[in-house]
Amino acid sequence: MRPNSGSAYSTVQGLCRGLSILRAINLSANGWATIGELSAETGLHRTTVRRMLETLQTEGYVRRSASDDSYRLNQKVRQLSDGFTDDEWISEIANPVLGELLKKVVWPSDLCTLDGDSMLVRETTHRFSPLSFHRAMIRQRMPILFTAAGRSYLAFCRDEERAQILQLLESGHDDQAAFARNRKLVEQLLDKVRRQGYATNEGEWSPQSKISAIGMPVRYEGYALASINVVFLKKALTLDEAVVRLLPALEKAVVKIEKALNRAPPTP
Repeated sequence: MRPNSGSAYSTVQGLCRGLSILRAINLSANGWATIGELSAETGLHRTTVRRMLETLQTEGYVRRSASDDSYRLNQKVRQLSDGFTDDEWISEIANPVLGELLKKVVWPSDLCTLDGDSMLVRETTHRFSPLSFHRAMIRQRMPILFTAAGRSYLAFCRDEERAQILQLLESGHDDQAAFARNRKLVEQLLDKVRRQGYATNEGEWSPQSKISAIGMPVRYEGYALASINVVFLKKALTLDEAVVRLLPALEKAVVKIEKALNRAPPTP
């Protein structure tokens, strides 16, 4: 170890490497990075990066996403950095619950949060579901008005946030923009979601026309913070069948996450 300039003590290289990895994750796009990306950013060998990440994970400062083997900052890092967002916080809480949900319903699920004019898949069980038809769903963007995840979020978010979202959608030039401009139709859709307590879609998202889904909001203090869906093939289940077979397990998963959120509320 080389002596540190101006100090009587030698620099602890292991600590420097660990901090450089934390900084790299904190500055990475969307707050997550793979071992290869961290190796390239820090100049450390991949084996060193992996060893450091395992230590940081053991100490509670980072966590690995089982969905795509990326690493992200954990709750404990709030003591060191502001890079841990509420989206990552809810993702951490929801991740094990999604695994339990998969065991019950077998069909894959996604945890989504709002990201501009889309819903962003934060966590997913597509990789582990034997019925999955799209394995690489992590960080995929989905339209708000054409998906169960988006509809359930939009119906239960705060009024001012909903108004801002719809205004943003209206400014586009796609099918979703045209839908958003029909405010009467949008309000009818959202009213139905609120009455039911859940949202559905049945192939309205054109790239996924063979797929249906049911979705529910994950609420904190009464308003949507995220949403969770269960997706399935239209030819395998009707929406009515899905409500009977899948919705009870989805409801229990959402309740479990919301209880955890109330026990450990986000830091402002």
